[in-house]
Amino acid sequence: MNLELALRMTEAAMRQAIREGASISVAVVDEGGNLVSFQRMDGAEISGPVLAPGKAYTSVALRRDSADVARHMARGGELAGLPGERFVGVGGGIPLWADYGEGERVVGGVGVSGGTVAQDVACAEAAAMVWRTR
Repeated sequence: MNLELALRMTEAAMRQAIREGASISVAVVDEGGNLVSFQRMDGAEISGPVLAPGKAYTSVALRRDSADVARHMARGGELAGLPGERFVGVGGGIPLWADYGEGERVVGGVGVSGGTVAQDVACAEAAAMVWRTR
């Protein structure tokens, strides 16, 4: 993950948000969950600067979509009691996997917040597509 690629990813998410009619915040993190790029559209919810990086971090730390984490965080789930400080169990976070030949490892993540869950997921997918087709 590098800044140029992360910026392209955030731009792709924001273009998708315009198509979706949403105002979002989008974050791209590296394999350690460290913020590489963050952008917030005019009019985006005030929670975006917390939730978007949280969704990206969650997808990297747990190596799965943040939407998948939600049901596992519920009472009785395998992740019940997971500290909510940095982990966000709501759709819109997607892990970015290494190329073939580098092994099965997560090398970054993208998180989107501000629209409906479906809009957040669509915008995160648009950003992830930039990663997959780089």
